[in-house]
Amino acid sequence: MTQHLQLPSINPSVPFSSLIQGRLQEGMIITVCGQVLKEADRFNVNLQNRSDDVVLHFNPRYSWLLPISGYVVHNTCQNGKWGWEESKVETPFPKGQMFSLQILVTQESYKISANGKLFSEYKHRMPFSDVDRICVVGKVELKLVALHYIAPSLPAFPGSLNVPYKSIIYGGVMPGKCFVIHGVINLQAKRVGFSLRHKTGVAFDYSPDFDENVVVRNRYEDGKWGEEERSGLMPFERGQPFLVTISCCSDKYEVFVNDKQVHTYSRRKNAKEEIDVLEVSGDVQLTFVHP
Repeated sequence: MTQHLQLPSINPSVPFSSLIQGRLQEGMIITVCGQVLKEADRFNVNLQNRSDDVVLHFNPRYSWLLPISGYVVHNTCQNGKWGWEESKVETPFPKGQMFSLQILVTQESYKISANGKLFSEYKHRMPFSDVDRICVVGKVELKLVALHYIAPSLPAFPGSLNVPYKSIIYGGVMPGKCFVIHGVINLQAKRVGFSLRHKTGVAFDYSPDFDENVVVRNRYEDGKWGEEERSGLMPFERGQPFLVTISCCSDKYEVFVNDKQVHTYSRRKNAKEEIDVLEVSGDVQLTFVHP
């Protein structure tokens, strides 16, 4: 389950700046999902304080010397003076591709995960409790910026949610309700499932099948599955991050993947207020679900 500290920013513009309510605390996780522009030379994700010190500077860079891999700089700027750079001569964020970045705050350091894998660890040089703002600048397009806690413990990687994942939907699924799901498809994935469930069945099951390269949409009522709707359009890739938004209309569900509408599915006879569970299952590393 996730505990949301403030509403996520969906498709915000860049440069991006947002206050962190109550400042940064141990156990908090910052999730940033987006796409590096093809012409990018660099972009920055900064955690800053009220004095405009950069407490954490996470800076993927691209140059003609390292056109494919690039490198990532970590640093701190206090009183206008930069410290020594900690560099890693590789980047998990190729140009033109989606990326998933998570920063987990621990007592000793920031644990930084990229596309579902622990990428680096940056020891604190300044108190993280002074951080009250996150900023993103540079040649990148943002899809999601979110701040949250995750429980229970023992995640697959720092900041991940246990799968299968279930969350209670309070107040049913009325028109205008949206679900935002962010994660990374496993490299050997066979199938992933996103389901809106009620006590006696499934109102909407959305299942990418990687062996058949299709997305199956269906429902389960009265003890049996309905007629499948299948599509050759596969907006997911093994080993790649994704951002799914399920938008609930009065007569249909609209599904967006990485900010592009890819499928619709007609709503059936289920009373909207009876749908009370969102479930995510299958071969996926899940990092963020809202609400």
